[in-house]
Amino acid sequence: MKFLKGFRKQEVLALVYRIFLAYVFYQIARLLFWYFNKDLIKVDSVSEYLKLAYHGTAFDTTAILYVNALFILLSLLPLVINTKKGFQKVLFWIYFLTNGLAYGMNFGDFIYYKFSQSRLTSAVFQVAEHESNVSQTLMISVGQHPFVLIWFIVLMGLWVFLYKKIKVNEEKPVHLLPYFLSSIVTLCITAVLVVGGIRGDFKHSTRPINMVDATRFVTNPLQGNLVLNSTFSFFRTLNTNNFKEVHFVDEKYIEEHVQPYKIYDRKVENRPNIVIFIVESFGREYSGAFNKDKNIKDYVSYTPFMDSLATQSLIFPNTFANGRQSIHGMSSVLAGIPSLTDAFTGSPYSNQKIQSIVSVCNDLGYDTSFYHGAPNGSMGFLGFGNILGFKHYFGKTEYNHDEDFDGMWAIWDEPFLQYFAKNVGRKQPFMTTVFTASSHHPFKIPEKYQGKFKKGKIEMHEPIQYTDYAIKKYFETAKKQPWFHNTIFVFTGDHTNQIYYPEYEKAMNRFAVPLVLYSPNPEYNLKGENPEIAQQIDIYPTLADLIGYNKPIRSWGRSLVSDKKYPGIVVNSDGNNEQFIIGNYIYRFDGKDIVGIYDKTDLALEKNLIGQLKTPEVEQGKQTAKAWYQDYMDRVINRKLK
Repeated sequence: MKFLKGFRKQEVLALVYRIFLAYVFYQIARLLFWYFNKDLIKVDSVSEYLKLAYHGTAFDTTAILYVNALFILLSLLPLVINTKKGFQKVLFWIYFLTNGLAYGMNFGDFIYYKFSQSRLTSAVFQVAEHESNVSQTLMISVGQHPFVLIWFIVLMGLWVFLYKKIKVNEEKPVHLLPYFLSSIVTLCITAVLVVGGIRGDFKHSTRPINMVDATRFVTNPLQGNLVLNSTFSFFRTLNTNNFKEVHFVDEKYIEEHVQPYKIYDRKVENRPNIVIFIVESFGREYSGAFNKDKNIKDYVSYTPFMDSLATQSLIFPNTFANGRQSIHGMSSVLAGIPSLTDAFTGSPYSNQKIQSIVSVCNDLGYDTSFYHGAPNGSMGFLGFGNILGFKHYFGKTEYNHDEDFDGMWAIWDEPFLQYFAKNVGRKQPFMTTVFTASSHHPFKIPEKYQGKFKKGKIEMHEPIQYTDYAIKKYFETAKKQPWFHNTIFVFTGDHTNQIYYPEYEKAMNRFAVPLVLYSPNPEYNLKGENPEIAQQIDIYPTLADLIGYNKPIRSWGRSLVSDKKYPGIVVNSDGNNEQFIIGNYIYRFDGKDIVGIYDKTDLALEKNLIGQLKTPEVEQGKQTAKAWYQDYMDRVINRKLK
């Protein structure tokens, strides 16, 4: 009980009240933001607005905790003088200087959003860096929109008034030991809550929320800007936005050598269904079908079903991923948008209209859906799926059998893929994507299958066998469905994972994933092995070609099954430099200059030839890599992805 005597009740309650005030005023700012931009962000009813505002609380939490971290710490530190008037005055000024500045960001967006079509981000520094009239522009904006400034002054005045309604009375601690002990416990509990609040969740499977997560809860991607607040979007993109417009070549060079638009003219009468498997952590290393000619000593395959399916399919044993994380795989496979040093999906530009295999299929009357057995919204899939335009999303919530949850990430692959097989196809043609989950750290398999699969050489080998088995069981069910015969199946990995064989320790092979195109319908002629270099962003144009979409396709990838041979430019990033495979060489690019040139067989990037090669092919390759990068930045930043 002595411990409780030291508990600083009035100070803790005052802190809770002061943080609560921030939530109230952030919601007021959200309402005003919508009011000033209601012609751009459509909200159909009060209930819809309230739903968006409710989901915005998670983003408000992150912003408020970022801004008030110092205030919270000073409020709870056992300094003995905390309740003195002088100390409380210091807290008052810290609170309103930090919150006033952060709150003002939202008011700037009342005006700025009309021009930017997105919330404030750290990219504003890049804009200001090249402008000498920033202060003048700001003053003109305020003069043109005086009510924005008036609202800010009135609300800050009200905030100060309400803050002062609850005072902390001076109180000298009597029992110093309980005072210090209870303060430390309170600080530890608060620290845990703050970390969870900043991340957006306490779940292991949840990454820190980012910009794209705001679209998880919307019917229109633009409403994501209403869920967000400007403080959050600014802090979340701080020091992470490397998206900058560049100019290396003229547009004619891009049109001739990059060819960002493709047109295919395949005639298709009975459009096929499409089933895309993005298999978690499915590195090419694990599958024997893709390693027959690699001469790897003592090689062992851990995907017997995929190996057998490959003999009946068209496979590409030299395929590369275009990103490093699961969400990167989603944008690459479905929308043909690779992730460079900074991920597109985590950037301030992700919330825009995007042409993708989803939008193409929607245009052709397909029923489109996305399946992922994790808690809805995990990995940012639900938000990005809404941006792409999927008509349906099926996650752990829709599956609704928590007894099949693996306890960490998602529903086990086997039961979820059974659900997937039986739930699709109610309308045809359909296009659906499933993102598996079980072949992932902590590398577990269901208890009932303990001892069924080989342990292998690394932890990944057992769960990838389980996922392979789950896909086999899926096919046993899918074959019984009426839609099966006229369906094209695609299999690839989102990214790689644990490595055992030295061949896959090579720098470029860190991106080595399989690619399988299979259909039981011989009409599509998906058989054989194609040794040419392929990548995830080729999947979208390949499928658009196969279903007979004859309009221009915005894609940096190309159809792998067309007689039209557009240039192949493979791209990814190791997080420091962009990497291109063009012709016979690999080029590394730092955003300004080519910093490495390697023979395309030098997958370990061991011998930099940059000072030794001056051939026309290399000079053109360097120029084409820069041209590609220029076009990418232009389309992403200026919202030309549709």
